[in-house]
Amino acid sequence: MNLGMVFETGDFVLISVFLLMLLMSVVTWSVIIIRLVSYSKAKAGNAAAKKIVMDAFTLNEAAQKVGSINAPIALLTKESVSAFQSYRQGGKGTLATALPLNEYLVGSIHNSMSQIMRRFDGGMTALASIGATAPFIGLFGTVWGIYHALINISQSGQMSIAAVAGPIGEALIATAIGLFVAIPAVLAYNFLSRSKKTLTQDLDAFAHDLHVRLLNQKD
Repeated sequence: MNLGMVFETGDFVLISVFLLMLLMSVVTWSVIIIRLVSYSKAKAGNAAAKKIVMDAFTLNEAAQKVGSINAPIALLTKESVSAFQSYRQGGKGTLATALPLNEYLVGSIHNSMSQIMRRFDGGMTALASIGATAPFIGLFGTVWGIYHALINISQSGQMSIAAVAGPIGEALIATAIGLFVAIPAVLAYNFLSRSKKTLTQDLDAFAHDLHVRLLNQKD
């Protein structure tokens, strides 16, 4: 089967389906590559930042040393130490000092974690949407192609197997392409979701240690 024949003999709807499938495939693989690179950098940055924090004598020193690292643990350290300093430097009667230090740090660390991990959500909605809709879009293209192929065959009066197999076979390619686009999107969504969950668990474990160290930090 010649895929080029679809663009030569297909109508606007069928051609649009194939172009949409192509766009979905490009988006899927772009998201996969970008997210894999970001997770790889985040994992390496977390390892480096955690070592710096654990080896530092004070959290202020740790926050300064991880300033150039763009990783979740480094960002959480800087923001948490900044929140701790803001609390200590805040005057009496302010909203910051209205809460005990423990509750203030818990809220601040939780909010920082949510904001930090939110940047790893990019492209996930697109992968989920592509994985869910691509097979149905491909099936729509197949149904549309078969419908018009049968109409053309009935108008031409040629009912041989050769006359039927060619147009219908080209229409069935739409379903195959829909699956070809959807399967990588679904697999990538599950893998990247698991990767984000792992990063979140590592960040959560570090946050508990950081919280304890901040509570015991000397003024």
